[in-house]
Amino acid sequence: MKRILFTTILFTGMTLAASAGIPAAEAPENVYPAPEQAISDADSTGRSERARKRKELRTDLERQRKDADVKERFLPTRKRIDREIDKIKFAYKGEVMMGLTASYGTLSSDDTDFMVIIDNINASGTIATVKPFFGYFYRDNKCFGMRFGYTHLDGKLDNMNIDLGANNDINLDIPYLNTSSDSYSFGIFHRSYAGLDPRGRFGLFAEFELSASTGHTMFSYESGDTIKKVFSDNTQLKLAFNPGAAVYIFPNVCATLSFGLGGIQYTSVTQKDADGNEIGTRKASKMKFKLNIAAINIGMTIHLWDKKKE
Repeated sequence: MKRILFTTILFTGMTLAASAGIPAAEAPENVYPAPEQAISDADSTGRSERARKRKELRTDLERQRKDADVKERFLPTRKRIDREIDKIKFAYKGEVMMGLTASYGTLSSDDTDFMVIIDNINASGTIATVKPFFGYFYRDNKCFGMRFGYTHLDGKLDNMNIDLGANNDINLDIPYLNTSSDSYSFGIFHRSYAGLDPRGRFGLFAEFELSASTGHTMFSYESGDTIKKVFSDNTQLKLAFNPGAAVYIFPNVCATLSFGLGGIQYTSVTQKDADGNEIGTRKASKMKFKLNIAAINIGMTIHLWDKKKE
């Protein structure tokens, strides 16, 4: 009975307070976002992060593509000119080579006729060259070296008749002529080899040589019934190209064959009479590239400190 009475009084009081305009206790504000809003914000952040990473990836790919294009169009100088022709080793770094090249040629003619225009040709000539050299291989297949040389030339013409016919009224008789020359040379060279077989027995080489030579020449001729002589001092500077081939005939002995293909040269000649008085000078320079038969040399080379056995 007392519990029912207490409940009735409490209910009556709350009703009177509500009707009197007394505000009820406000519910606390919810400080945490709704679950749907939190999920939406997380999705937005993830999408922006993924978009940023995709953009960075595209930028990196574009940069790599551009770098690759540049490398393909503009290769480094070493890669552009390296044809790997020296991939096969013919001579090794640290080797020392010592060698000798020599050439010898003769010309002889006895009462030879040429098209009935030139007859009674009696001529003979000899040319001999000896050139010792040595070099050091600063890299595989490449070496610097020095070369010394001696050249002797001798030529003689006893007689030659030239007859161009009665209509041209030209008839010449060339009397005795003789020339003799001795010269000495010194030069430096660079030689590059290229092997032709995997075992390095056969190879080709290209050689550039800068040389200076000096010598004396004697020229004699018949004038009337007497023989007159003229002398000259010769000086020559030359830049020559001498390619060739090489083959090992023994483990450390190599045979070579080289060809002179000309180059750039400067020549100075001072002419003197039989008494040694200067009677004339001549200076000339030229650039000529062709096979010189007189510059075909057969040589032998010894390679020391062989690195192939290591």
